[in-house]
Amino acid sequence: MRFVVLLLSLALLFSCRSESQNQENSLALEGGNSSAYRIETAVPELSNPWGMTWLPDGSMLITEKGGELIHFKNGKKIFIENLPEIYVRGQGGFLDVALHPDYANNGWIYFTHASQEGGGDGGNTKLIRAKLDGNRLMNVESLYKAMPNSTKGQHFGSRIAFDAEGYVYFSVGDRGNRDVNPQDIKRDNGKIYRLHDDGRIPEDNPFVGVAGAKEAIYSYGHRNPQGMDVHPITGDIWTHEHGPKGGDEVNIIKKGANYGWPVISYGVNYSGTSFTDKTQQEGMEAPLHYWVPSIAPCGMAFVTGDKFPAWKNHLLVGSLKFNYVELLKLDGDRVIGREKIADGIGRVRNVRIGPNGYIYIALEGQGIVRLLPN
Repeated sequence: MRFVVLLLSLALLFSCRSESQNQENSLALEGGNSSAYRIETAVPELSNPWGMTWLPDGSMLITEKGGELIHFKNGKKIFIENLPEIYVRGQGGFLDVALHPDYANNGWIYFTHASQEGGGDGGNTKLIRAKLDGNRLMNVESLYKAMPNSTKGQHFGSRIAFDAEGYVYFSVGDRGNRDVNPQDIKRDNGKIYRLHDDGRIPEDNPFVGVAGAKEAIYSYGHRNPQGMDVHPITGDIWTHEHGPKGGDEVNIIKKGANYGWPVISYGVNYSGTSFTDKTQQEGMEAPLHYWVPSIAPCGMAFVTGDKFPAWKNHLLVGSLKFNYVELLKLDGDRVIGREKIADGIGRVRNVRIGPNGYIYIALEGQGIVRLLPN
């Protein structure tokens, strides 16, 4: 009888270990070949460059979280005027920037930033669009403002992406109110939103017509998505979550899906205490990939172009915590390997692929560097 009990106990032990398997062990982080590329400064002396994109002439637009928009052209920084009022608190400020897919014809530039609009104390994340006229923003239009405002300093999100049909997606974090916002479709925050490019809500959004719902919501149950990009082959929207301790995730966004925060998670509180014992639940999406230990991800980009053929269509994710960029090697929608890129480079706030095919990395307290193949 004791032998049977022992066997059952061992089976349960190994089953639990399998379910909570540390991915650091199952997918070892490889050192990478640093001789395959070289690193050079692209834009020096920036404080906290959050978003970056390129105009058709190859010059860059860069958002500084502290509330500045920089046009970097011919080696010079031009500070753009007539910006919207930026609410700067904690993780909030001037956040992402993206060009409309048809920018060459319509000139629209999209931004997310923290805003006090709407009344009440504090602020929340807002999506706007505007046009660049010389050194000024013009025709500024408000497209969506998350409410209510909050004086909390965390989890504003926020990234922007356009799909092949021209819809604009943007992320807003749970604003530190995890037990109220993410699971409630009648509340903003902890969501991925989808809009027409002019701010109208698409009629086929998943919660259109649901009483009291925020109809701009496309998916929910998110913590703090600070990375978003479009898969170059499938066209799917991919995001990563800046999670709790041991709960950073990569997800593929599906219409109307619930990504579980905080009901399911591989993480614990930063203090080490538990807030859930569930990693799966019916009706909730398990992550495509998660990190244990957490890497504090920020910024992500699929490798496109032919400058780095061995990395093409694989995923780059910046690490704030460990000061490197991680290459997630993909087989379809499975992560099959991990490789460390630009180890020790600094706190990575964003990573993007430039129109020249080079990899650009935005670093807190430093600037923007680029990787070029040797």
